[in-house]
Amino acid sequence: MDEHLDKPQNKLVLIVDDDDSIRDLLEFIVKKEGFKVEKASDGKTAIEKAKTINPDLILLDLMLPGYGGFEILRELQAYETSSIPIIIITGRYADRTTIELIKQEPNVKEFIEKPIKVNVLSALIHKILKTKP
Repeated sequence: MDEHLDKPQNKLVLIVDDDDSIRDLLEFIVKKEGFKVEKASDGKTAIEKAKTINPDLILLDLMLPGYGGFEILRELQAYETSSIPIIIITGRYADRTTIELIKQEPNVKEFIEKPIKVNVLSALIHKILKTKP
């Protein structure tokens, strides 16, 4: 085994989505890969949880009620949470310009559009967290 790779069970992933079914799907995918999971259904909770539990990775839906994904990104950059890698998940078609802008955010590592491809997301999480499936 490659000693540079960590075990998924040592890593905590925070899932942020206001859609219960998407949150459950993401939780299922992430847990199936062996990671620990915390969930938030809105931006305010997401930021509080990010500060208190300090997850290893955040899966963030851009379209959240009240407090959008962009605000959350900015807010997370303002604290010690700024080093937490984020995978953006969006159901809304985003034009290239928007995607490029989001990808320039220092904490954004990747951008995935719904419908979520399980194998793609799983591989990405392992790659970003340097874990072995």
